[in-house]
Amino acid sequence: METLAKKPETVVKLYDDKAGLYKFVMKDKGPLKSLETIGNALQKLGLSKNEIRVYVYLARTGMCKASEISEAISLHRTETYRILRDLEKIGLVSSVFEKPLKFVATPFEKTLDLLINCKKLKLQLLERKKKGLVDLWGALPKPEIEFVKREVFQILEGDEQINLKAEEILAKTKKEIWVFLCDSDISRFYHSGFLDELERFAKKDLSARLLTSDSAKSCFFVKKLKLNDVKCLSKCPNDLPSFIIVDQEHLLFLIRRNSEQSDDVEQKRGKLAALWTNYEAFIKALSALFTELWSTEMRLEPVR
Repeated sequence: METLAKKPETVVKLYDDKAGLYKFVMKDKGPLKSLETIGNALQKLGLSKNEIRVYVYLARTGMCKASEISEAISLHRTETYRILRDLEKIGLVSSVFEKPLKFVATPFEKTLDLLINCKKLKLQLLERKKKGLVDLWGALPKPEIEFVKREVFQILEGDEQINLKAEEILAKTKKEIWVFLCDSDISRFYHSGFLDELERFAKKDLSARLLTSDSAKSCFFVKKLKLNDVKCLSKCPNDLPSFIIVDQEHLLFLIRRNSEQSDDVEQKRGKLAALWTNYEAFIKALSALFTELWSTEMRLEPVR
């Protein structure tokens, strides 16, 4: 009798940026889907779309002339040759000593190592330059501007920017932080490391309250936390967005932009965005909502 479980060698573990968590993907979903995933990763590592097309074709085909690549991927020969030279400069392509000139791609695993290390070096260089840039900025003549506190807002898009903003306002917390996470967002904030930071914050004897829905998914993540003030709402509105309130001064409000016309399942889930603001009336309204939800009958999760 055959087992229904998939063999480990047929499954790949990949991080899904949209969902904010790891997913297990079947290798036999088709080469186009696999190439799309690989292309997205290479683009995030700094390659342009045409550079990816040239590299992927060369890496999968083997040694080729520029004209052969140009014809195969429908790219102008001059542009193809320029891209090959650019890829050669960063170590992803090599020229073969033959006539006519041919090219060969660096193995894919080594290519990833090169691109990742290049990113790391750029970040290290920026870190070294940071102090000098800050000193230069501080040395500029100061304009005489009277400081006036204004109510402002900021729209953020994408997991990375939202996670960075959440960590930023958490680091600014002086007294208390209230967090409401709906069922669809708790895993995102758990895997981003935000909830770990919230734990460390609570250990400083400051107030950290976490409110979420009483679902199997939310309870699974809640049980992994060591927070005293955690409550699960038995009747949680499905359309209530997640939000974070810090010291009654900062609010991070998550927004999900749905794409109803798309046939893609991932797009239908909606692109995640967030509103950060210090707008007092908005903060007071959501603080009152949080207080009301917190005071209703809930099941308190035991601390593990």
